[in-house]
Amino acid sequence: MQVRDELLDFAGTGLSVMEISHRSQPFMEFAQRSEAALRRVLGVPSDYHVLLLQGGSYLQFSQIPMNLLHKTNTADYIHTGLWSEQAANAASQYGEARIIASSCDTGFDRIPEINESNINLDAAYLHYTENETAQGLQFSEPPASPIPLVCDACSSLMSKPLDISAHDLVYASAQKNMGIAGVTVVLLNPAILDKPLPGTPQALDFSIQAKKQSLLNTPSTFSWYVLGLTLEWIERVGGVNVLHEINKKKSKLLYEVIDQSEGFYINNVLPDYRSINNIPFYISENNLNILFADTAQKNGFHGLKGHQSTGGLRASIYNAVTLDAVQALGEFMREFERTHG
Repeated sequence: MQVRDELLDFAGTGLSVMEISHRSQPFMEFAQRSEAALRRVLGVPSDYHVLLLQGGSYLQFSQIPMNLLHKTNTADYIHTGLWSEQAANAASQYGEARIIASSCDTGFDRIPEINESNINLDAAYLHYTENETAQGLQFSEPPASPIPLVCDACSSLMSKPLDISAHDLVYASAQKNMGIAGVTVVLLNPAILDKPLPGTPQALDFSIQAKKQSLLNTPSTFSWYVLGLTLEWIERVGGVNVLHEINKKKSKLLYEVIDQSEGFYINNVLPDYRSINNIPFYISENNLNILFADTAQKNGFHGLKGHQSTGGLRASIYNAVTLDAVQALGEFMREFERTHG
């Protein structure tokens, strides 16, 4: 509602936030308030850089090794599904991306055991994906690491508490729990920065972006604006801890529907590793998956087809999805099971 109401009049300027200069006083003041709110909401250490960049997670998959592989050409990766694999593949173009643990052999049904003795002490960093959206598994806590820890939190940041100080770099594109596509949050310990790899464009140099307060070039001002309003909303509802409790209730409700269906609905992730953000499942009668998605859409439940890499079905229940909506989906699932089981 606020976005709609202010679309043509941002901060009393009589202009849209998409029309004014990103260096104008109204926008700069809004950007500074938004950074302060982000620091409060996530408990970002005061000496960490807060960058709001473009390009999404795919760009970060390359931007991170371009900036951090300055002293060594090796980085360690934990392989838990599609996105951690994509990150490792991108890093391998700039150095050695070593997989130190993987749950591929068990069908990505768990977080693999991570033995610190397997971590390369000479590696620039250890990378993990906090929540795998396609496979639907999630870390309960950050892995212990004797080297700098990098976290892809694209699908989970602000949906649950995350100890930022336990990491040296956390990145997350906004469109899951923080607003709309177009801006990516990077929280960065400056102690890990040095010279980037030769040939790194200045727009991809973390140090330059930090000096320019993410304003080296014109940013996606509308995405920044929506992120800022979302942060204000998160503070109004009580913060990330409150959202986490709601998200746990939402996911628990759907997992109960799946587990109580006596094999009609199937989720292959072991209970201790199940995501609170993305719940993949499929119906044992394969021909019913398409019918389920089509019928669900006709009843107002959209986007339930599984990721293209996995197929099946998936419920993505990010912060903006209400508990009432998830309860309604659960009732729909029980009715579909009753009529087709």
